[in-house]
Amino acid sequence: MPNELASRLEPVVAEAVTAAGFELDALDVQQAGRRKLVKVVVDSDNGVGLDEVAEVSRGLSEVLDEHEHLIEGAYTLEVTSPGVDRPLTTQRHWRRAKFRQVRVTPTQGAEFTGRVGRAGETAVRLLVGGTIRDVRYAEVAKAVLEVEFKQPPAGELKLLEQDAGETGTGDNDNSEGAAAAAPEEEPR
Repeated sequence: MPNELASRLEPVVAEAVTAAGFELDALDVQQAGRRKLVKVVVDSDNGVGLDEVAEVSRGLSEVLDEHEHLIEGAYTLEVTSPGVDRPLTTQRHWRRAKFRQVRVTPTQGAEFTGRVGRAGETAVRLLVGGTIRDVRYAEVAKAVLEVEFKQPPAGELKLLEQDAGETGTGDNDNSEGAAAAAPEEEPR
């Protein structure tokens, strides 16, 4: 029943979240005793602050009250933003993680960490051990953000920015995930 309910609520919730200027990242409905728990995860390219979560929650509550026939009973609404432990599963997630450190478990081979560069349609550019390489989304079993307590090294960010400028908007997918040469600086 809750999954069926989530399917019925999704268009209404998505419209309200979009109207508030955010994207619906996830919608989950669970039975919690006599009530239902409606959990809505919202996101945007600029992140989501606490004040914005509260604003979305108020607007969404009004919309759900107008559509109470869909829920059929008492419910608790929980609106939140994605946590750092959310797996990166879509291009949108990778794009929003630009310049962040990620831990990648590939479908084949050993786990590694890298810094996210440009996220293309089918692959993401990662700086791994000082070398930029393409990693196809289809070759990633799991990827999560690594929490960093200090600023990323300026040199790493510069390499990724230069790479983004050189690769432009097209995908430079390298299905073997081989490393691309890092750009060299011109002597002064």
